[in-house]
Amino acid sequence: MTRQKRFILQEDEIPTQWYNIQADMVNKPLPPLNPATKKALKAEDLYPVFCEECCRQEFDQEHAWIDIPDEVLDMYKYYRSTPLVRAYALEKALDTPAHIYFKNESVNPLGSHKINSALAQCYYCKQEGTTNVTTETGAGQWGAALSYAAKVFGLEAAVYQVKISMRQKPYRSILMRTFGAEVTGSPSMSTRAGKDIITRDPMHQGSLGTAISEAIELATTTPHCKYTLGSVLNHVALHQTVIGLEAEKQMDMAGEYPDIVIACFGGGSNFGGIAFPFMRHNIKDGMNTEFIAAEPASCPKLTRGVFQYDFGDEAGYTPLLPMFTLGHDFKPANIHAGGLRYHGAGVIVSQLLKDKMMRGVDIPQLESFDAGLLFARTEGIVPAPESCHAIAATIREAVKCRESGEQKVILFNLSGHGLIDMTAYEQYLNGDLMNYSLSDDVIKKNTEGLEHIL
Repeated sequence: MTRQKRFILQEDEIPTQWYNIQADMVNKPLPPLNPATKKALKAEDLYPVFCEECCRQEFDQEHAWIDIPDEVLDMYKYYRSTPLVRAYALEKALDTPAHIYFKNESVNPLGSHKINSALAQCYYCKQEGTTNVTTETGAGQWGAALSYAAKVFGLEAAVYQVKISMRQKPYRSILMRTFGAEVTGSPSMSTRAGKDIITRDPMHQGSLGTAISEAIELATTTPHCKYTLGSVLNHVALHQTVIGLEAEKQMDMAGEYPDIVIACFGGGSNFGGIAFPFMRHNIKDGMNTEFIAAEPASCPKLTRGVFQYDFGDEAGYTPLLPMFTLGHDFKPANIHAGGLRYHGAGVIVSQLLKDKMMRGVDIPQLESFDAGLLFARTEGIVPAPESCHAIAATIREAVKCRESGEQKVILFNLSGHGLIDMTAYEQYLNGDLMNYSLSDDVIKKNTEGLEHIL
């Protein structure tokens, strides 16, 4: 009997709306606060930094469905739908009765899910008369996506890339430059925020928090320039829900529905993109799907962080966000999953975690690469180091099914490929990678002052 492995939607089946989970949440997220006045922000308070439509989407708790602009939908059709794939070979290798599916976001020309929001943000910026966009990036997937999307809509892009990631993944910065972006290692001497960070710590290897500070400073001091963000904020997760909305239709084609949905976790866009459309059925229809966010053990904000108002960047330029955090001064270890080295969780995800609508798991670096290697050798795809965390969490759940005999349906998001991350795999294969431990004292030191922010 022939087994179907891939499930693909036709162009006219691609979702034409994004799903806004805020409208359906029982407990709405707490508002971001102005750090000076400690008063709740409104959409217009963020207009100097972000494009106006993204600000409106950020605060929208009424409309469950947001139309995807035709121009963005036309660009989605360059690569969407992405396949839903049954991982038969991985199932066999694990000897598990579980049915494992993955949404393959690595097949688009940029190699990761990040392009879904980059196109939307650049479109809105262009519509509002913006000429320049700026952003931060860790491993470089977001920076590459933003650089390409900016070129599509005729914008100039400036990207601050985390310095250690820039050294680990030189081809990503070359890719950004190929699309016409200006790329600067962060922290740098080109901004006041960067200079201050380097003054305090001349050997600072950079973090997403430092890069965010520099990008925001550039946006607020440059005429007709807006800041764009690749994760964390609500409107970014909104744009990514095209992933889960497609997966819903594709799971129906496969005749199954997920018992467990898994994604790696840095700030929340990838997790929200695959999880939120399915989570609405838990909220509205009484389904009981389990949602698991897989984060690095060296940056465990979901599993070991505290829920507090905190800055989204290191310099304190952003609003205060209600989130699970390790503290905005947290300096993450130099793991190869650069896209997951962020100190805080998105506001929506933080509220959902508080409400026990999902849970986090932390994955040591070596376990993540063990999982990535097994996936590559069974399914023929080299996953990004970030995606390896989702695969590792999937393997954990599949092994539980083998031990219990349960035939659960597991869906995970393969958020990107690792073909520009081969240095990481070389170090892993040579035995040069290590796990990074994080003591309770380090977490306490970085979070103990947060309650005084308010």
